[in-house]
Amino acid sequence: MAAPPALSASAQRVQDALAAAGLAARVVEYDVPARTSAEAAAVLGCAVGQIAKSLVFRAASGAPVLVIASGAHRVDEAKVAAVAGEPIGKADAAFVRTVTGYAIGGIPPLAHAQSLTPIIDRNLLQYETVYAAGGTPHAMFPVAPADLIRVAGGTVADVAATA
Repeated sequence: MAAPPALSASAQRVQDALAAAGLAARVVEYDVPARTSAEAAAVLGCAVGQIAKSLVFRAASGAPVLVIASGAHRVDEAKVAAVAGEPIGKADAAFVRTVTGYAIGGIPPLAHAQSLTPIIDRNLLQYETVYAAGGTPHAMFPVAPADLIRVAGGTVADVAATA
């Protein structure tokens, strides 16, 4: 059996963090990119709701706020602000790369450049397995929601927009 191809540096950083956290999850890099939840679900053959998308917002204080949300829902910024304890807004690509170490479209839920405390969408808890980005738009890995909460840390909350 042939060894799997070597991971890119960003994906390997995520794989190393998963291993350090005691998770057997394997980051896989696919031939096609999956920059959106719908693209990721199509590549993986799973429900869009099983995609754990990592979104970075900028709080009024300038602090980064990481939201790990179900791909089936838009994020309600007012709900996130209530959990974060301050107003939030969109973060630009440069800010996202600075605080996470990754480009938008491949942000994993762990192994960030700076310490981030995520807010995790409770909608992810309904699935046995969810899939998160593995450091690049081509890389993803499966993880049980309980393990995601454990390795990412943070708060589980209702952050989905209702309309």
